[in-house]
Amino acid sequence: MRVSVVGAGLGGLCLAQGLRRAGIEAVVYERDPAITARFQGYRLLLSPVGFEALRGCLPPRWHPLLDAIVGDAHAERLILDPRLNRIGELGPGRTGIVIDRQVLRHLLLTGLTVRTGAALTGYDVLDDGKVEARFAHGDPATADLLVGADGIGSAVRAVLSPRTTATDTGARFVIGRTPLTERFATLAPAFGSKIAGDGVSLMLGAMRFRTPPKRAAEELAPEVTLPDIGDYVRWAMLLPPNGSLGAPTAQEAVLSRTEGWHPDLRALIEQADPDNSTLLSIRVVEPRERWAPGPVTLLGDAIHATSPTGGNGANTALRDADLLRRHLIGAVERRQDLLGAVGDYERQMFEYGGEAVRHSLAALPAFVPNPERPDPT
Repeated sequence: MRVSVVGAGLGGLCLAQGLRRAGIEAVVYERDPAITARFQGYRLLLSPVGFEALRGCLPPRWHPLLDAIVGDAHAERLILDPRLNRIGELGPGRTGIVIDRQVLRHLLLTGLTVRTGAALTGYDVLDDGKVEARFAHGDPATADLLVGADGIGSAVRAVLSPRTTATDTGARFVIGRTPLTERFATLAPAFGSKIAGDGVSLMLGAMRFRTPPKRAAEELAPEVTLPDIGDYVRWAMLLPPNGSLGAPTAQEAVLSRTEGWHPDLRALIEQADPDNSTLLSIRVVEPRERWAPGPVTLLGDAIHATSPTGGNGANTALRDADLLRRHLIGAVERRQDLLGAVGDYERQMFEYGGEAVRHSLAALPAFVPNPERPDPT
């Protein structure tokens, strides 16, 4: 069996690793001109389901490395004012495992065949049931299965399910990161909590590696090369619906909205890496209409993009990868035919993927500033 995976995000790479582990040929096609063309280095919270899905797709010899490069998270989920005084609660505290997206992506890229600069322009299902993918540059690729793991603007979805489109929630947020120094360690009560300002909300999260990734790879899996990165604070400022920066840079936009805030919060933004701060919109894709069974399917944000407030995006994509991996192994072992395996995957994915999107949207109002809904005091 040969599988073409369109998109070198976490879900697509995780699937490719799982197939490689099972001896199934998988080639990844990425539209970016290079793997490092865009910064993808923010902290992710992994649920038990997401973490086990990831482990299931990775070679067992990398499991000790994975355990070494994650961090442990505990958050009280408080509501604080800009001077860091407690004024309310978001809900029950949360514990879990955190991992850096950039570090995880480098791990998942190890040993894979990835063709960059490969923007999908379309595909055709051939008479023999195989599928041929076409790209703006390079030769077409024929495979038994084409998997669209190409994100919220999926080119595969545009052909497979053109009426399934992204919805803009109107919410905007500025995201960035700052090295975790001794001074910023004192912000621990704010990690996982919401700082409610005048028309904006700020969220903080610490990424503390159990072992520095580069050193962990050198000691535990020398064939893997991981970035030389230290502990940091991931911060995100949520703006009112349809908010704009109102400043030349993302960093300046946050500073302009935090006049009079606690000095440590101001310093956190001032010392952030300006190259890795940006304004993002919150869009979602909800899986609704099923397409006709065939040798093409979707995975991750391409079919169920969530709001980040639900904490489900990466976890659901990893769950997809593991589920599809297991069904494809079943097809190779002739426990079922390929289209039956893909159909079973899609039925389950639509159910939990749709629930993940709905959960994330239900959680969004608690984080997005709304002048008509003041925070509790």
